[in-house]
Amino acid sequence: RALSTEPRIVLADEPTASLDKASGREVVDRIQTLAREQGVPVLLVTHDNRILDIADRIVHLEDGRLQSFKDAVIAGAQHLMTL
Repeated sequence: RALSTEPRIVLADEPTASLDKASGREVVDRIQTLAREQGVPVLLVTHDNRILDIADRIVHLEDGRLQSFKDAVIAGAQHLMTL
């Protein structure tokens, strides 16, 4: 609904909260597709690590403090090395 008004930026605060895995993925995929089609940046806040794969950049906050700011490709590679 937010993208139907042609905004200049979309702020999505926990868009997958209280959703099961499949529904959460559908919501995030839809946001990503519409944002790309309309050329709109999305700032998405989440605790759901399952949807980090759509990010271009990942900012990690802990207790209100910036812990890290990484390109998503680098963050993904570092995560794989810790498995």
